[in-house]
Amino acid sequence: MSFPFPDVSSNPLASLLDLTGRTALVTGGAQGLGRAIADRLAEAGASIVIADLDEGRSEAAAEEIAARFAVPTVGVRMDVTDAGSVAVATDSAATAVGAPDIWVNNAGIFPSQSLIEMSDETWEQVFAVNTRGVRNGAREAARRMPQGGVVVNIVSTAGFRGTAPGLSAYVSSKHAVRGLTKQLALELAPQGIRVLGVAPSYVPTEGNMAMAAAAMEQMAAAGIDLSTMPSAMSHSLIGRQGTPDDIARVVLFCASDLSMVMTGSTLLADAGETI
Repeated sequence: MSFPFPDVSSNPLASLLDLTGRTALVTGGAQGLGRAIADRLAEAGASIVIADLDEGRSEAAAEEIAARFAVPTVGVRMDVTDAGSVAVATDSAATAVGAPDIWVNNAGIFPSQSLIEMSDETWEQVFAVNTRGVRNGAREAARRMPQGGVVVNIVSTAGFRGTAPGLSAYVSSKHAVRGLTKQLALELAPQGIRVLGVAPSYVPTEGNMAMAAAAMEQMAAAGIDLSTMPSAMSHSLIGRQGTPDDIARVVLFCASDLSMVMTGSTLLADAGETI
């Protein structure tokens, strides 16, 4: 069995980073981490698809990226939990800017609720977005990549360990995504598709800050002493929190030919906090 991954050892560095002629689709790409990823991939020359539940926000982000980086860009509405929505949105995007060569599964949620109080509906919704959404995206990407490509799954340090109280569904879903990344790499390698994970620690985005504030309120209401909770900085070895662009640059590495020899790994982008 031949595996269609070229040896790019003789290619100059600039060409290894150049994504010109490729199309990158980013789920949850209208703001926060997804938007930072889309910006860096566009800067590297890729055509961009911003896929988001909020169609207006995705279209606005696409317009801004097109104006800033002068690359073909489109915004589409996509519900990653719905395979039909993923297929329709991808069809629309392919017509506008081309079928994806790079697919970034970034969309995710992390409601905070204790295991005892968490409803079945909340548990299922977390897995629907965080895990089934990755499966739906990777499957659709594989159907559109007959000549190969790259799938990047945004995991989390929660895919390596337990984390704050109230996040049992989130931690479980991210462990599942880390395992899925390995299995997808195995299954899709003969098709020339590399699959990598990127696991950030907490980074301050609009969604993350809102959800973190809500989680702190819930813990306070439950009588948990917040002074005993570790801060986002407590385990950083670089003296600061990571930023969305810190993570976006790791995703760019994964999506580019710089990482050609890699598949199945999940890269920790965590300022050393899981050591």
